[in-house]
Amino acid sequence: MKIYKINIALLIAGNCLPFFAGAQHKPAKSTVAVHHTVQPGTKLIPLDPSVRTGKLANGFTYYIRHNNEPEHRVVMYLANKVGSILETDEEQGLSHFLEHMSFNGTEHFPKSELINYLQKAGVRFGADLNAYTSFDETVYQLPLPTDDPAVMKNGLQIMRDWAQGLTLETAEIEKERGVIMEEERLGRGAADRILRQTLPVMVNHSRYASRLPIGKADVILHFKPEVIRNYYHKWYRPDLQALIIVGDIDVAKMEQLVRQKFADLKSPPNEKPRLKYSSSLTGKNQFLAITDKELTNTVIEVNCKHKEQKIYTETDYRASLLKSLFNGMLSRRYMELSRQANPPFLEGGAAIRDVMPGLEAFKLYVSCRPGEVESGFKAVWRETARLQRLGFSKTELERSKREYLNEMEAMMQEKDKMTSDTYVNAYLNHFLNGGATPGLSKQNEMINRFIPTITLAEVNALAKEYIRETNRDIIVTAPEKDKATLPAESAVLAWIRDVNAEKMDAFKDDVSTLPLLAHMPVPGKIVKEEKDAKTGLTFLTLSNGVNVILKKTNFKNDEIVFQAFTNGGTSLYSDADYESASNAANIISSAGVGNYNASQLEKYLSGKQMSVFPFIDERTQGFMGNTNTKDMDSAFSLLYAYATEPRKDEQIFKGIISNAKAALVNKDDDPESVFSDTMTTVLGNYNIRRTPANLEKIAQINLDRAYSIYKERFANVTGMKFVLVGNIDEAKLKPYLEKYIASLPANGTIEAAKNLDIHVPEGLISKTVYAGKEDKAMVYLVFSGKFDYDYASTLKMQALKETLEIRLLERLREEESGVYSPAAEVSTRKLPDGRYGISIYFGCSPANVERMIASAVDEVEKLRKVGPAPENIEKFKAEDLHTMQTIMKTNNFWLDYLTGQLSNGEPLDQISNYNKLIKGMTAKEVKDIADKYLTGKNYIRLVLLPESVKAK
Repeated sequence: MKIYKINIALLIAGNCLPFFAGAQHKPAKSTVAVHHTVQPGTKLIPLDPSVRTGKLANGFTYYIRHNNEPEHRVVMYLANKVGSILETDEEQGLSHFLEHMSFNGTEHFPKSELINYLQKAGVRFGADLNAYTSFDETVYQLPLPTDDPAVMKNGLQIMRDWAQGLTLETAEIEKERGVIMEEERLGRGAADRILRQTLPVMVNHSRYASRLPIGKADVILHFKPEVIRNYYHKWYRPDLQALIIVGDIDVAKMEQLVRQKFADLKSPPNEKPRLKYSSSLTGKNQFLAITDKELTNTVIEVNCKHKEQKIYTETDYRASLLKSLFNGMLSRRYMELSRQANPPFLEGGAAIRDVMPGLEAFKLYVSCRPGEVESGFKAVWRETARLQRLGFSKTELERSKREYLNEMEAMMQEKDKMTSDTYVNAYLNHFLNGGATPGLSKQNEMINRFIPTITLAEVNALAKEYIRETNRDIIVTAPEKDKATLPAESAVLAWIRDVNAEKMDAFKDDVSTLPLLAHMPVPGKIVKEEKDAKTGLTFLTLSNGVNVILKKTNFKNDEIVFQAFTNGGTSLYSDADYESASNAANIISSAGVGNYNASQLEKYLSGKQMSVFPFIDERTQGFMGNTNTKDMDSAFSLLYAYATEPRKDEQIFKGIISNAKAALVNKDDDPESVFSDTMTTVLGNYNIRRTPANLEKIAQINLDRAYSIYKERFANVTGMKFVLVGNIDEAKLKPYLEKYIASLPANGTIEAAKNLDIHVPEGLISKTVYAGKEDKAMVYLVFSGKFDYDYASTLKMQALKETLEIRLLERLREEESGVYSPAAEVSTRKLPDGRYGISIYFGCSPANVERMIASAVDEVEKLRKVGPAPENIEKFKAEDLHTMQTIMKTNNFWLDYLTGQLSNGEPLDQISNYNKLIKGMTAKEVKDIADKYLTGKNYIRLVLLPESVKAK
């Protein structure tokens, strides 16, 4: 799928490392320089020495690095400093249009042959092969297998063709106009309408305000082909381009090939200067209030803007660490606010973030509860005023420092396991945006040198520096129905003055020094141990009846992921108890555990590289989590605490319920929410356990009942399956299993889940929803029924889905230009009874709904009557085998696989037949399974159309 990006979202988050540029493997020469003004006495941060960089005589830049994760794979990115900001009024949308055309014909891969070739090589279009266009850049990505020299050679040729070898045939241009307009249609809605009004304020009415990457419809539909050809030759030139290659490659050989392949790129005569645009400060304040019929809540943003601070020197980097610590501590304060019995907002927070090129800002954000705009805004602003006046506490800073150092330590532990994408993104940012990209080792050295030196006074000074009354924007967006009560600028400013004048106490950092557990466990024993040489699994039986399955891997140096489950779940409770049961795990775990309330627990766990979450789903209950070696005691003691020492917190419960109710008030004003709720209801056969939330269902949630159900579900672990995957040291792990897992309560009874007989309804069903003001439609088609479950059949169903998706893309998008991104999904299950579902979904013009549905159903019929084209089966095989080759080397894959097999009672070595079954699969087998299941007897058609269509 081809996309365009706009990085202007408000991000309220905790600590994050200012940049990452990867691990080291061996020194390599570095010849790409960053030019900027450096203050005397400051030290430049060098480029990551592990990347081979260079610039050809024609100005073309390259970054090449060897990396083994994943093995036998390479990632190539072609970066162009060409985006919508360069377009004239007559060219608006052509940067993005060019991105599309790069997949529709090049000198060596005419028309659609590029996608066709890569699919045969195992590269998925959209998932792997992709691109994006933004204001300042257009970037193409191509992941490839490295074990086929021909594919590698052609991969470089594709990058060269993208750089200066697009054919831009008139017929292909004409076909792509409709596809791009369908992409534009998908983006329409309240969020897009609000963006177009707020963007000029956010970027201080700079050029960015009028250069959204999607462009303008009049240009997209009517530009002459020669215009885009001229634009391509004008801007796609070597001095604005870089090739980034990271993967399982020989760097020296790759560098030689790159220099040979790209040396002949030419710049156009009379080269047009590539101007650098940015949004600058004006010294003025701005206010904007907007309403929209489809907005569901009132949001107020306050942006105190500042000049962007890039990272070039060690002094710059230390300053970025200050901001990261500041953001993390402030984020946790807002989290505590949200735990009140009557939370003052639906969402709220603040942080120092980049806005657009040239600008950063202290960004405050509050999503208000209906009718509580003033109190919600004041609650969020109050924390900024408290921070300005009283600052952070010493314990907050020390905890945040510890968290930062531990995060860095964990990254260093895995430095030789970093994926190639991580490095590519670092070098991409270096080329496009400048600034430092030092590599992980240098970053680790600076963090460990600078973090201990950061003082509380320095961090507190940021609040006074960044929260200012000049260069400040206030933006209010609200549902149209609330227009009459929308606050004016004078009202918001008065709220700020009121809060600033309040008497305030310092923030109380609620930290406990008690042990986590109120009662220490009585350890059990490992009573049986078996090893299976075929699967490499170790099977342990604990004295309380828990069955432990260990899979040792080396995919990560210090990671263990785990899941534990027993049967039962919400299926054992009546419809009257369902809401309490289904929400019990979330409600009870939100209250803290053992001796710690929620806030104390969050601080206790700060900096630990582990997590544990209890769950109760329809057929099982249990725990999911992960840990490193150092934090195993914390992880397993937390699991034990969740099972044996849960807590109730009336205040937090009231807050959860209060916000759940508030979120429903205007929910039906969002057309996509209405459509989603309709789909859920219809596909759930109107069963009360499948219908969406409403006030009546929320009122059924009872804290005492949720608590008792939670305790019942974890009161007996007899027969529990506990799967752990990762770099396991059994000698270190076993004492924790005996202390915290073998000690869990068990009564010897093994429960079974009930079959509730809830499934997609049978027969022919059609439902149309009329909602929304935009001229766009959404279509969802579902084929379902009973399924004869076995492993081979599930793989054939996956092949059916993939080959169907290939044809939907070829026909609905490429041949008919009627949709942007048609997709298909398949699901199969064994328990409680065999069922399958195949769905097709896409967006399109309301005028084209019937034609697109007819084409989609026709492709389904062709699969059933004729079967898939043999070449599409081969594409599926190549894609699936390559994908599986990579994901099988991840811990989470094996955790999901093993727990899935155990849940279904299937053999744990079943996957050993995967390659044989995939390679041996034929088009006839897929046709037969399509003929068996795609009969059309159980067919559901769900369509979202705008309100205006119903009116006609």
